[in-house]
This record gives sequence, structure tokens and C-alpha cells, in this order.
Amino acid sequence: MKVTQFPDRILKIDGEKYLYFGGTAYLGLPPNKKFQKILLKNIQRWGTAYGSSRNANIQLTAYDKGEHFLAQLIQAEAAVTVSSGMLAGQLVIDSLKKEKNVFYHFPETHTAIKYADSNPFYINDCINPQLLNEKTEKICILTDAVPSNTVQAIDLSVVAQIPKQKEITLVIDESHSLGILGDNGGGVFSKIDHPNIKQKIMVSSLGKAMGLSGGVIAGNKDFVENIKKNDIFVSSAGMNPAFVSTLADAEKLYTKQQKKLKKNLVYLSSKLLPNNNILFKENYPVIYPQIESINAVFTSNKIIITNFKYASGTKNLNRIIITANHKKKDLDKIIQILNQYQHKDELTTL
Repeated sequence: MKVTQFPDRILKIDGEKYLYFGGTAYLGLPPNKKFQKILLKNIQRWGTAYGSSRNANIQLTAYDKGEHFLAQLIQAEAAVTVSSGMLAGQLVIDSLKKEKNVFYHFPETHTAIKYADSNPFYINDCINPQLLNEKTEKICILTDAVPSNTVQAIDLSVVAQIPKQKEITLVIDESHSLGILGDNGGGVFSKIDHPNIKQKIMVSSLGKAMGLSGGVIAGNKDFVENIKKNDIFVSSAGMNPAFVSTLADAEKLYTKQQKKLKKNLVYLSSKLLPNNNILFKENYPVIYPQIESINAVFTSNKIIITNFKYASGTKNLNRIIITANHKKKDLDKIIQILNQYQHKDELTTL
């Protein structure tokens, strides 16, 4: 279905109003008037696009400001922005594969940090035996902070089983945790503290909770400086400088929207009945209803949720997204439908 304006909490389809619980604008910023005002001011200063290499002789201070903000938010030594989260992931992979790392990936790892020669971290639900041998080598572990079809940060305690002879670099994709989880929405990067991990690198899209098209790579200063020398980085245009500057200028608004989102999640948690077929955690703005016909039920009640085939060969994914812009009356409608579910046959139009 096609819509003619940004789908906020309400969207129109064929002249009829529907509640919208899809997308990834967790903090509700793209249609936010104050956010747009900040962005417009930066566009007037920095223009609509800047197609030059970041390594050219002219250097824009917009990048210094925005990347300093991101590094502090994420609690990393340094951060660098790029034009997308996908490019951020591929730049990191390209840099690490040159260091002769052996790659391993957790289940459901996003395409942005996938590598064709990577090995599965688990085989038949057990840790890959290659990770447990005594061979001295550099290894790189790839994972999403919050894997698809889950509602909490991944448990990385399993890395403690890997022998100390292996030098571990962890790459974690925080596209669906930055702005949401952690201190002030900084994600889970700063909380990862396992003795076996020598280096940790964070990549993320900025087009989800942060509300701006672009991507970020964060980690130690040496690694970030090496990214800036990567041929792909040098030959690419940077993230829109007006967008990068807006990240820093909107700091107070990010905090305000995070509080609104948290309030919505606390309310939802207080009203939603426990159900083994519904995945939800109070601190995460996504609900996965494991109910085959739920999408049709929502549609019949004039509610649109995310529904699409996430990967080839899989069933359609149903995902309910809660944003900072939803009102209690919106949440009540979701709660009413989910709470009346007992068996598949009992789902009805309310």
C-alpha cells in the first residue's frame, strides 16, 4: 500500500485513517516540528548535500561537532559518520578482513555486517568447535545488538568459553538499539565488558531512532582513523553535513523523546497481559506477536503494523513498533486486541 505523507502515528489510506504501528522511527523525530526546525537551520547553513570526499582539502566543521556528540553518546573513544548504516558495516568488514581475521557470526546477523567467508558461531545450538580449539589466531565476531525477532540485547557471556589464545574483535550492529537502550540512548556498546574481547566496534544506521539518514562507526581512535584511510571511505561522499550537525543540536530533543517513549512502554507493560505468544519487554519498543492471523485482525480494526517477508524462504514478519508519538488511546487499542487473544480461533474484530 502506498501513502502520500510520512506515516506517523496516523496515516491515511484511500481516504480512511489508520493507526500506524510500523516503521523504525522509535523516537518519532522525522515529523517532529522542533526537529525539522533544527534540521532546516542546518540545511540553510550547510546546504542540501555535499558530494566531496571527507579527505579533500576542504574540511567541514559540521562533522567534528556531530561525531564528537556521537562518540560521547556511545561512550567510545571516537566515531565517524558515513552515508548509511549499510556502508558503515561494509567498511568495517572490509577493514577487518585485511587483518587476516577469521570471522564468526551470530544467528540472524543483519546483512550490513555479513561476510561471505564468515562461519556460524553456533552449530546445532552448540558453540562452533573451531572457536574452542587451542589455535592462536585473530577472530572477529559479528552480531546485532538486538537480533531480529527478539526484544532484548544479546547475551555475550558465551565468549568466555573461547580460549585466551584467540584475539577477539567484536563487531556489533546497534541500528535498533542506538537511541533506545543504554545510558541516554547510547546503546549497549559501553556495557560490553568481557575480558576475552580485545577490541569492540559499533556500527549503526542513524535513520532509525536518531531520525536522520546516515550511519556511524565507533570504537577506539586507531581503528576509526584507519577507517578514514580506507579506499571506500576516501572515494565516498560523507553523510549530509546538515544531518550530522543536527545530531548534536538536537541533543535535548532526543532526551525529551526518549522520556516520552519510556513512558509509553511503562504504560504498555502495566496493561498488557503476559502471553507466551507475544514477545515484549518494557524497555524495548517492539512487540512480536507470534499469532499467524494477527495482521488481518489489526487491519480490520484500522491498525497497520509492520508486515513483510524479512528474508527469502521465511514467513511474513509481524512487528508492532511503539514510538514516542503514540498516545495512550492508541496503545489502548493495541492492548485491547492483544489481551483478548487466547487461541487463534478466538481472534475477532473488536
